[in-house]
Amino acid sequence: VQLQASGGGLVQAGGSLRLSCAASGTDFSIFAWGWYRQAPGKQRELVVANTPFITNYADSVKGRFTISRDDAKRTVYLQMDTLKPEDTAVYYCNADLRRAILTTPGDHWGQGTQVTVSS
Repeated sequence: VQLQASGGGLVQAGGSLRLSCAASGTDFSIFAWGWYRQAPGKQRELVVANTPFITNYADSVKGRFTISRDDAKRTVYLQMDTLKPEDTAVYYCNADLRRAILTTPGDHWGQGTQVTVSS
């Protein structure tokens, strides 16, 4: 499974960005999607994890970020609104064909996409 992420960029605080991540190389549906991020000098953190049954957001992004999925296209989106400078990080999409993304990431990673929020 290959994941291709896109949509990062530079935005002013308070602005919005939409990330996309498309899966290819499989005929199976993606069961679980996740977005992680890693800021310079910090550990990678889970931003949001999603299955068809439940979605969990990190407290730091609740009410500002929204994940959505198009299963027919095997694509996930992350709408990021009211961005803050502390949201600056490399964002990685993550997916698994069989299990939820909980304490451990899914099996498949996309390349990172840089999100920079200026103050």
